[in-house]
Amino acid sequence: MPRYTVHVRGEWLAVPCLSSRNTIEWLGREAVRRYMKNKPDNGGFASVEEVKFYIRRCKGLGLLDLDDTVGDALEDNEFVEVVIEGDIMSPDFIPSQPEGVHLYSKYREPEQYISLDGNSLTTEDLVNLGKGLYKIKLTPEAEAKVKKSREVIERIVKEQTVVYGITTGFGKFARTVIPNSNLRELQVNLVRSHSAGVGKPLTPERTRMLLALRINVLAKGYSGISLETLEQVIEVFNASCLPYIPEKGTVGASGDLAPLSHLALGLIGEGKMWSPKSGWADAKYVLEAHGLKPITLKPKEGLALINGTQMITSLGCEAVERAGAIARQADIIAALTLEVLKGTTRAFDTDIHAVRPHRGQAEVAFRFRSLLDSDHHPSEIAESHRFCDRVQDAYTMRCCPQGSEAEGKFWFPCLQIFFCIGVNNKNCMVFAERQETISGGNFHGEYPAKALDYLAIGVHELAAISERRIERLCNPSLSELPAFLVTEGGLNSGFMIAHCTAAALVSENKALCHPSSVDSLSTSAATEDHVSMGGWAARKALRVIEHVEQVLAIELLAACQGIEFLRPLRTTTPLEKVYDLVRSVVRPWIKDRFMAPDIEAAHRLLVEQKASAGFWLVWEVAKPYIEKYRREHIPESRPISPTAFSLGSLRMSADDSHDHGHQNEL
Repeated sequence: MPRYTVHVRGEWLAVPCLSSRNTIEWLGREAVRRYMKNKPDNGGFASVEEVKFYIRRCKGLGLLDLDDTVGDALEDNEFVEVVIEGDIMSPDFIPSQPEGVHLYSKYREPEQYISLDGNSLTTEDLVNLGKGLYKIKLTPEAEAKVKKSREVIERIVKEQTVVYGITTGFGKFARTVIPNSNLRELQVNLVRSHSAGVGKPLTPERTRMLLALRINVLAKGYSGISLETLEQVIEVFNASCLPYIPEKGTVGASGDLAPLSHLALGLIGEGKMWSPKSGWADAKYVLEAHGLKPITLKPKEGLALINGTQMITSLGCEAVERAGAIARQADIIAALTLEVLKGTTRAFDTDIHAVRPHRGQAEVAFRFRSLLDSDHHPSEIAESHRFCDRVQDAYTMRCCPQGSEAEGKFWFPCLQIFFCIGVNNKNCMVFAERQETISGGNFHGEYPAKALDYLAIGVHELAAISERRIERLCNPSLSELPAFLVTEGGLNSGFMIAHCTAAALVSENKALCHPSSVDSLSTSAATEDHVSMGGWAARKALRVIEHVEQVLAIELLAACQGIEFLRPLRTTTPLEKVYDLVRSVVRPWIKDRFMAPDIEAAHRLLVEQKASAGFWLVWEVAKPYIEKYRREHIPESRPISPTAFSLGSLRMSADDSHDHGHQNEL
């Protein structure tokens, strides 16, 4: 018998359907009838027949035709919503979809698995798990460690030993001993009381990352969770049933208590959940729709689920991946701008960067040479100003390797976040070999908080320098191009306000770059008297990165528009490929038009990945030329890893020192 879960005025109702030939209107009236039956005043209606309504899917918000049959229009156990005509939705009703619904409708259940052992997960793996590309399973070694850890907890409970969080209260209540008969209730109360976050829910991608990272930490075998419960958590992840997790509320000290409690709340069948099948609904209904049962917490398991810095770390992993991607693409955009402004590659000469042995700086200089070397990729634009009278370029062009290089700025955050992925950062750790539990402070978020503050500062510079290059492109006294990159200036404003947008984003970033980790407020009656504020460090780092992506999208558009005024001259082959990519989504500016969609289209080129290749689109276009140049000029060399930095390790080939630009000595 098919059954449907129907939302009516803030309540979820399970409605069985005896026949698939019943109509959508019948389903709506049956749901309203059940709603009225539960209300003393019949919900304010005299009869079911007088109620006028329409019905929409919770997944995608599509309206349903009342005359269609449920068998034709709905899947078994689909979630729908009855909207009473004239009703205003309750303000506490969670929308049927999180923001960006058009992205989540593309979700397809993955077939491949990642095996977790608590030690080998990478930032790239975690981001891919967030995208829904893999399911999870445990390694046999992890299963064995989890079992041994749980045996210690069972012994403690049996012997009624006084141990924090197992047979005592939490925080200030650590000295309050709890009777064995109340130990399960203790764990449920912990989850409920700590689910006190506020703000928008995390997106499905970020919730998946958070849940996956929590599973990874539990797989290490120091938490005392039972294998049965952990396998239930994995089943929830693999079904993409994602709890409602408000983004605000963690101080990042005793872990990310509020967000992880909301995560656990959904697992025990309370609060809200989202899945691609159901949209938002009560957690118990979402779990049931996927054939899953709510978790029944055993002693210690509530604490095992909520104590740790997985929100800081999971968001930090996304930040590290996005920062690295936009940094690589920033080099390509800057090279294109340098061509438009008729700059020189002389500042990227090998010998200059060998004198200052900084591998990140050297790698950025190498990328500029690989894209701009006119001997390797003939450039008609470069040739047109070979004998000009300029002496040197502005800092935002010739100092790109020193000022905006990525690897040197990001290796420390990458390293710290990578360490945090595999760290068991919870309180009351279980050491099975010693048959005891020990309370410590690994849950403190100071490491990732400082790393993410540093990352925000480092990646912000990409936008700060980019905005200055946009100014040079738009300013005719600096660019020798039409003012604001448009013909008939005055009648047309061109890129005038696009530059203002870039300036606004850079200014906002300056405030966001103030470190969160320098702040602290005492909480839990002074038990947690120094906190990291790492949750805010992670969220604002992501906001800074988003602003950087948008500023660079504007520069990419402006540089391509500058190319139009240099035609018929052509730039180097790789930069022409970048230009062609941009022109595949944004046409040249002949006269003023609605600009925001163009900026968004360019932004997508920087942040979206081609599914078959896994590379960001602008980087994918240029990368083959960069690597070909590397093979030809530095045999046996490899791309620089952010975590491979070591002072004095720079080695360069003499063959890689002949690049051209102006003939002047700069």
